[in-house]
Amino acid sequence: MRLRHRDPRGHHRARARPVLITASPPIRPTLGECHVRLDDLRHLSGPNSFSTRPVTVARLELEELTGRKTTEYPGFAGRLTAALPGLAEHHCAAGRPGGFLEAMARGTYFGHVTEHVALELSSLVGRDVYLGRTMWAGADGRYDVMTECPQDEPAQSSVPAELLELAITTVEHILLQRIPDLPLELARIARVVERERLGVSTAALAGAARRRGIPVRRVGRLSMLRLGYGRCRRLVCAALTEQTSVIGVDIAADKMLAKQLLTDAGIPVPDGVVAWSAADAAGALGRLGGPVVIKPLHGSHGANVTVGVTTAAAAAAAYAQAAAGGEGAIVEKFVPGTDYRVLVVDGQVVAAAELRPASVTGDGASDITQLVDVVNADPRRGEGHSRELTKIKLDERALAHLEAQGLGPASVPARGRLVTLRRNANLSTGGTSRDVTDLVHEDVADVCRRAAAVVGLDVCGIDVRLADIAAPMRCGGAGHGGAEPGAVIEINACPGLRMHLSPAEGAPRDVAGAVIDSLYPPGAPSRVPVVAVTGTNGKTTTVRMIGHILSKAGMRVGMSTTDGVYSGGRLVYDADASGPRSADMVLDDTSIDAAVLETARGGIIRGGLGYDQADVAVVTNITADHLGADGVEDLDELVEVKALVAEEVREGGTVVLNADDPVVAALADRPRVRRHASVIRYFSLVNGNPVIERHRQAGGLAYELRNGELVEFDADRERALLSVVEVPGAFGGLAPHVIANALAAVAACRGLGVSAKDIRRALGTFTPGESNPGRGHVYLAGGGPVIVDYGHNAVALDATGRMISDVWGGEPVAAITLPGDRRDDLVARSAEAVAAWFGRVVVYEDADKRGRRPGEMTGLITAAMRRARPGIGLATAEGPQAALRIAVTMAAGHPVLFVYEKLAMARQALEALNARPWPAGAVPPAPTDAVPPAPPIETPQSWMTGSPLRGMKAKG
Repeated sequence: MRLRHRDPRGHHRARARPVLITASPPIRPTLGECHVRLDDLRHLSGPNSFSTRPVTVARLELEELTGRKTTEYPGFAGRLTAALPGLAEHHCAAGRPGGFLEAMARGTYFGHVTEHVALELSSLVGRDVYLGRTMWAGADGRYDVMTECPQDEPAQSSVPAELLELAITTVEHILLQRIPDLPLELARIARVVERERLGVSTAALAGAARRRGIPVRRVGRLSMLRLGYGRCRRLVCAALTEQTSVIGVDIAADKMLAKQLLTDAGIPVPDGVVAWSAADAAGALGRLGGPVVIKPLHGSHGANVTVGVTTAAAAAAAYAQAAAGGEGAIVEKFVPGTDYRVLVVDGQVVAAAELRPASVTGDGASDITQLVDVVNADPRRGEGHSRELTKIKLDERALAHLEAQGLGPASVPARGRLVTLRRNANLSTGGTSRDVTDLVHEDVADVCRRAAAVVGLDVCGIDVRLADIAAPMRCGGAGHGGAEPGAVIEINACPGLRMHLSPAEGAPRDVAGAVIDSLYPPGAPSRVPVVAVTGTNGKTTTVRMIGHILSKAGMRVGMSTTDGVYSGGRLVYDADASGPRSADMVLDDTSIDAAVLETARGGIIRGGLGYDQADVAVVTNITADHLGADGVEDLDELVEVKALVAEEVREGGTVVLNADDPVVAALADRPRVRRHASVIRYFSLVNGNPVIERHRQAGGLAYELRNGELVEFDADRERALLSVVEVPGAFGGLAPHVIANALAAVAACRGLGVSAKDIRRALGTFTPGESNPGRGHVYLAGGGPVIVDYGHNAVALDATGRMISDVWGGEPVAAITLPGDRRDDLVARSAEAVAAWFGRVVVYEDADKRGRRPGEMTGLITAAMRRARPGIGLATAEGPQAALRIAVTMAAGHPVLFVYEKLAMARQALEALNARPWPAGAVPPAPTDAVPPAPPIETPQSWMTGSPLRGMKAKG
């Protein structure tokens, strides 16, 4: 029974928005009037706001179906269910089979219908997924449809979009009272799904790793996996691992070389020679005596192997087939007995299987072709190695084998008669297996262990042919009492695991687990410590502080930030790197001991998290920024996005929260945070913060600014970590936002076990210029300080303005740009925050307008500033270099705030003015009225409001 629209793992995490649609009078659709448009689809690979598993989110426009319900179209639900009977089992919100049918009977919108149809079509092409949700997307007829994806489906797969398009077409056909022609399209998509699916062996390895808590990431569309993080990362590709010897693989591929090495080690192998022509093969048959086996010198999966050759003519034909690739062929003595495959992993026999050739059993009525069709209908059988078993093909080899038995494809075997279709017993030609692991005699096991050691393979499949694997094995010479003759037929690198995972008979064996345990022995780590930092302001500085502390504590740190990816303190990828792709880049760096990841809103929404779980999650603050982007319209929705970072911590992890921000402090009460995090660590700048007080009374950990010192409170104990005067860039406590970032960083590092001594030493060397470029970095230019900062929202700009006023006083000037992808009201608030502290402002636009028209942002910013501060002195400039030059000239020694968009361009602007870093520890007194007024500014841009207002006090 298939249960749709129900997530068996319980991941119902999204908060569906209310459907606010006013229906128009119902109409009947006519041909061409029904159309739903798929506008966009994004893939969220990591944990996301809907599930811990991958999902896709599609934007649908219902167009003519806006506001229409299923009840407005008589017979629609019945026709849809007739076309897709599985819909009757969908749970929907009712939580029971039939829930979706009940929803259609009550009347539901067609975005919701499309979601369920897509889920059902998904199941029909072999993608068993359950979770779906349809959400209003801000306008009538606009919906976001989320559907779950298989765990390891490639992120680049076209299948989700194709299924949604097919779902849309199906709904439209049903509305127009047409019968949708689904089988052809479903068969085509099913082939893509099968092609993109992980192979059986690789899928088993992924499952075994996840059961052990090891992170798993697929590499593109390959059957290759990246396991673990950082220095613990390992690669596997089917049964090849990064520990597999290349020489061992080459030996296994060269069958004569392998035979020679095994012979030298005293391991029994069949006598054999290399033939370079058909005449050589016939001659070898004569010398060895029949029957013989003729096989490729280099080959696999039993391809082009002929067993039981007894005549020169047959030897010539077998040679032609085996040497078709242009190389010679091996002619070796046929060893009687049963075919077995023994799997050796890391020097231990972990499984053994008896291999049986492809066969059918007669029923007295069906011919062999029909019997093969019945066997191939087993859902475990697929093409190649995609399923547990391979479909049987009645090819030339099979027909020749039947002919040797006096049979053909139209023959009707008697009831109960077993008819083999191959001489060899490979699974790749349709064979089956029987588990015999518990029967392996110690003599046989010893031979297999030694054979694997001879070729030097960590994962090795040993093909042996014996009368009975449970009996002693004769190893050279006359043997010993009761020993049976036998031989090692082949050594296989990258052996298939499916014969052991899903034998036709006997117990399945966790051979994938054995491979994973060889990479990660019990007790060995598979992860490095991961710290994820989110919030509205202070993320980058906090990430850099944490990275600096961990580095000084002796770790090699990988970091992702808004200005790039760092490895061991070096910039290795220059970009806005605060999303999942950048996190993945850090975690794949095998040189790092710890990862510190800036985790921004946009990346979470558009791609999910770039990691599965963090050891420490930090939320600095959450304020109104980026509202109106990516479907996030208000603060509550923004909280839902950023809360994911606090929720996705490992069992027993640490969550660090800002107690001074009510919405952040409240994250501690979310069920997933309470369930996962064993430790909540609050930080606060406010003495007597009630959240901190309650937390301390409950025995919790807290970090506060108390009497000019950063203090750790653990229940009734307190530890002074360092004085605010020791924190570079904090200006003796006059930059409280820097202190807040430091407290968050201290809490995170203490959560990882870093000592107070290491923290004190590291924070004391965290200088803005070297460790935190572009964040509160002070330069000397034009005789006064230039404070370079990245703040782009009202809260950040207000904090920076207050700091400049408190540290330098005077009549500061600002040169600012604001990003164009913010909502107009948020731009206005940011502009007002600047106007509150700066009586003179130079406005410039960044080269990237982010969708705005040239001059549009300048108009918004200056208009808001005039409203907030009538008479403010305003100028405009083309680009950051001109803006800074104007501002420094205007300031005449007073402080200048320089807000930039791209740090490289900001540095160029500073170099053009011959700016140099502010002398360490130097905080001059504020300029006095004795400073001469600013000279006229030579710029083609005129003042937009009268002269600068000297002497105006900043608000606050």
